[in-house]
Amino acid sequence: MLSIEGFQSAFKYIQLFKEGLVCTVSLSAFTVILGFVLALVLALMRMADLRPFRFLDNTQGGEGRTGFIGFLSRFRPLNLIASVYIEVFRATPLMVQLFIIYYVLLAGLDLPTFKLFGLIRFERFIPGVIALSLNSAAYLSEIIRSGIQSIDGGQTEAARSLGMTQTQNMRYIVLPQAIKNILPAIANEFVTIIKESAICWTIGVQEIMSAVNSVKAATFTIGEALIIAACIYFCLTFPTSKIIEYFERKMSRGDKR
Repeated sequence: MLSIEGFQSAFKYIQLFKEGLVCTVSLSAFTVILGFVLALVLALMRMADLRPFRFLDNTQGGEGRTGFIGFLSRFRPLNLIASVYIEVFRATPLMVQLFIIYYVLLAGLDLPTFKLFGLIRFERFIPGVIALSLNSAAYLSEIIRSGIQSIDGGQTEAARSLGMTQTQNMRYIVLPQAIKNILPAIANEFVTIIKESAICWTIGVQEIMSAVNSVKAATFTIGEALIIAACIYFCLTFPTSKIIEYFERKMSRGDKR
């Protein structure tokens, strides 16, 4: 049962929630940056037409051979690597990924033990950032790929006719339009990252849910602490969604006639 006394007891530990808020925001910010960069690389890898064994197919059009030789001639290693990565991270639970990274992959590393901002334990924080970034990139990459593929191919041909390189075309023509088209989906993923960061308390990251666990251990009640945590998460995610909506409307003004 929730009670006034319970909230009063929980608010005595408000400093823990403040520290958890700083940690959650930092965790989400690093994840958003690293996850987006990795997602962009994965999206480009999925669309890459690099075929190292294309020379094996000497038929007209380059798609005529069948069997193993034909398979090798059409083999795209970058696409395969990106596809396997995406499917693995989308098909396994985030908690399993977090535990594998923290307890297996990074178990033998002597990570620095200093504290970020004087309160976030670096050796616990970094595994959380890595796990969230790797997981988020698997979802964001498909969003980015769909956005890039939604741009009319005629614009690429026009850019080439003007002498622009593929990199310039992607940077100045395709990506700005693609990001505008997929901005709502990206915003949803960013909001999801803020909420999913709560799972990092399981490896000792001092974020908001870690504060809830500390209050539970001290007061033997959890309902009031959970309500406070829910309010904090709402105050983080709701304004974020509205800010993204504002920029989405601003970017779409040029499309209106």
